Amino acid sequence: MRIDRYIARSRVIDLKSTDFKTALAELLEVCDFSNEGKIKRTSLLKKLLEGERQMTTYLGGGISLPHARVSMKRSYLLAVGRCPAGLEYEGQKEYGEIRYVFLLLASDTARNYLYSLASLARVFQDKALMDQLSGSKDLEGFRTALKSVFSGEGKQLPRQHNRFNKLILREAAKIARGAKCASVLVFGDTFGGRVEIDDTFKGFKTVLIAQGTSEVVGEREDIDAVLPLRAFSNHRFSQLRSAVLIGLTRGIFSSTDRLCCVGGMPQSNQFDSITVVDVEREFHTMLFHNSQMLPSSVKPEVIERVLAIATELAVEGREGHPVGCLFVLGNSERILEYTKPLILNPFYGYKDEERNILNPFMDETVKELSSIDGAFVIRGDGVLASAGTLIHVPNYAHSLPGGLGSRHAAAAAITQAEDCLCIVVSGSTGQVTLFRRGEMLPLIEKALVRNS
Repeated sequence: MRIDRYIARSRVIDLKSTDFKTALAELLEVCDFSNEGKIKRTSLLKKLLEGERQMTTYLGGGISLPHARVSMKRSYLLAVGRCPAGLEYEGQKEYGEIRYVFLLLASDTARNYLYSLASLARVFQDKALMDQLSGSKDLEGFRTALKSVFSGEGKQLPRQHNRFNKLILREAAKIARGAKCASVLVFGDTFGGRVEIDDTFKGFKTVLIAQGTSEVVGEREDIDAVLPLRAFSNHRFSQLRSAVLIGLTRGIFSSTDRLCCVGGMPQSNQFDSITVVDVEREFHTMLFHNSQMLPSSVKPEVIERVLAIATELAVEGREGHPVGCLFVLGNSERILEYTKPLILNPFYGYKDEERNILNPFMDETVKELSSIDGAFVIRGDGVLASAGTLIHVPNYAHSLPGGLGSRHAAAAAITQAEDCLCIVVSGSTGQVTLFRRGEMLPLIEKALVRNS
């Protein structure tokens, strides 16, 4: 989903309303439904408010993302409103913190609807991008900033930065050719704005590691693929390991590839390091064949989303306290044969779309439930099957390093018993570890988390 394609200046407004209901009515009023059949604004407003009562669309950080599926020809329609003084809604204080309302309408037939919601939510988590919006004083400036944020246009760097960066990029290209690298990875969080690569890496697959979302860079000739990655640590190798894992699951990299990576300190606007990584050597415990990196039923976007939530839990904990948890991804029916519930299943009875991990409004629910003993069992398409689940796999031997607890043992055992994948957050150290076929791969080291 290219978000900037769905932003029309006429649908970006300053809201006059002081309450949430009439604010939605204002946004619907600027949406043109003349070619969309029998869409009634009153019915659509009622549908949006019903959804709001079931689950708040406030994401935090001053952003509200009301959304609904609509029977229309267009895939998506986006309207945006500013409300500097916040809004009122049924006496709930959190709505007073809202500064921007992003109304997203999606066609009933729109593909990857939940993934589009999650991608949009990731943009809102990028502080550098949101600072661009908050810096706009008048409406025209806000419209321009909005288009810039979602199209990936950044500010021009000082000449000295550009000259030094071009030198690093040229040297990286030489090293990549000499090391026979298949791809070049560029850390996008080095820059506060647009990353300029041009044709430096012509002949290589060029991949951008973007902290926010792939939509912010748009379609560019100098970028072949984008790996969205939520990063909390300045230690680039930790970020790189997660990025390579996602690239392998997406089929962007092969297990036999060698990668040249270029990066710098976040927001420094200057490259300062070049690293060459041999994928097979780095992931030797996990790689039997490329096809076995992910269970056959698990979608790459699901592991990306779970990894992002696990990383946030590892660093932030819950209410200032460290939290340990276990996510099991795969064929939930087969996995549940090795489980027993520790609590009543909190996801029972909800529609698949409402309890999907790709739905950004599930983040807080998952984080809140993470403090309960037991595992999350997640279907390959992202649907949360259960929480507070005890994993019990008898007769499976595993050899784990000292100091690891029952979550790691359960993850090692279940990934041997079934074709699944586990992500474990250690409550004592904050380390995030991936398990596949009984083998473990640390993704975020405990020392990195404590120093971040």
